[in-house]
Amino acid sequence: MHRLNRSSLTPLATAAAFVVLCAVIEAQWLNYKVPDIPRLPDGRPNLSAPAPRLPDGRPDLSGIWQPACVATMPCWQESLFFDLAKDLQPSDVEMTPWAKALADERERREHVDDPYGYCLPPGVPRINNIMAFKLVPTSRLTVLLYETSVGFMFRQVFTDGRPLPEVIEPTWLGYSVGRWDGETFVVDSVGFRDGGWLDTRKGRPHSGTMRLTERFRRPDFGHLELSITIDDPRAYVKPWTTRTVMNLLPDTELIEAFCDGHQKTMEHRRIETPSPEPPSASPR
Repeated sequence: MHRLNRSSLTPLATAAAFVVLCAVIEAQWLNYKVPDIPRLPDGRPNLSAPAPRLPDGRPDLSGIWQPACVATMPCWQESLFFDLAKDLQPSDVEMTPWAKALADERERREHVDDPYGYCLPPGVPRINNIMAFKLVPTSRLTVLLYETSVGFMFRQVFTDGRPLPEVIEPTWLGYSVGRWDGETFVVDSVGFRDGGWLDTRKGRPHSGTMRLTERFRRPDFGHLELSITIDDPRAYVKPWTTRTVMNLLPDTELIEAFCDGHQKTMEHRRIETPSPEPPSASPR
């Protein structure tokens, strides 16, 4: 399922690939045929079949979803994991002086300070663009289960009508509530740690006041459209949105992975100790 061609990777991509795939454990259900999947005459999943529906008539977003480009594919280095704004114009993503200085310093230091490289959570929305995640909707809560090498991670999206909280304790993955806008599931998130990483090669930061909006739409059985809006006045002059399409991984399961002992590997990449990154400030 997840195989890596290391010969085509740059040093940065090799380091990132090590984090993504450093200790993959073979799962027991990689080729289990799920009975309720629509199939073609030859038995293959019919990914163009209509999207399934929940009892209330809304689209069923259930499934394991994978970005169009992941570490097992030649296109990985051109993915949103490395550059979240790769399909946008430079004028669409204008950083504030604080964010620009931070991103420049991260590139100057060749990304060795990336928290994900030290087995820490990759943050949101970057976590959507690593390998695969499972969507599990219920009537009052939608859960996202992520396959990452720092261990299985999860996000809770509450759909019981509660408002977003007043943030006291910032987190890596934020606090999320969800609602339906027609056929689209909209997730609003706040409460992120200051100075997070939106992407890997560019090292774009976000501040602790970022508001993230994700819009999930399932046009057919095998595809999930995802738009991501970053609204963060401390880091960006104006909100900006990027879009992608996730592909369904049928007849399989998430794979356990971890990065035990990765600190030893990172010792060979360390350079001089960085100065503390400056905190974000309120925009003037």
